[in-house]
Amino acid sequence: MSRTSADVDAFVEAQGPALLRLAYVLTRDRSAAEDLAQTALLQVCRRWRRVTAADDPTAYARRILVNAHLDAQRRRSSTERPTDPMALVVMSEGDADPMSIVDDRDQLRVALSLLRPRSRTVLVLRYYVGLDDAAIGDALGVGQGAVRSIASRALAELREQFRPKSPAEKEAT
Repeated sequence: MSRTSADVDAFVEAQGPALLRLAYVLTRDRSAAEDLAQTALLQVCRRWRRVTAADDPTAYARRILVNAHLDAQRRRSSTERPTDPMALVVMSEGDADPMSIVDDRDQLRVALSLLRPRSRTVLVLRYYVGLDDAAIGDALGVGQGAVRSIASRALAELREQFRPKSPAEKEAT
């Protein structure tokens, strides 16, 4: 086994699980996540010299994965995007019931699925992966201002879906 092959194998072993987790959060489907992670790792192998020449090879691999995800989303028909948030129930504040926590997470997953792919990606990279705006911008190939703008609009959409209903709205449903 050559030195380069051993280096690639070590990188895949070290970073593969994290890339798979990120892919799962982005796709919300285990099979699609495995395909996405495999596609990204294959591209990492093909571009190994560029990956190792980068300041942060892990960030470079993450960018490959994010770009592959966004490309796949662009190819999908806009009619495949869900339009009904399945009558999201308002999250109750201070509710410590374990079932309500599970329900809230399910509602959040549905709400995230309604966001545009780029918006969902920004929120996942910010709140799940814990990247700052500069790292997210690097992963998406946009500036920090664009990242903040996308995140702001995405959070506003989520807040709108989770806003408490007025008494009149509750009676209408």
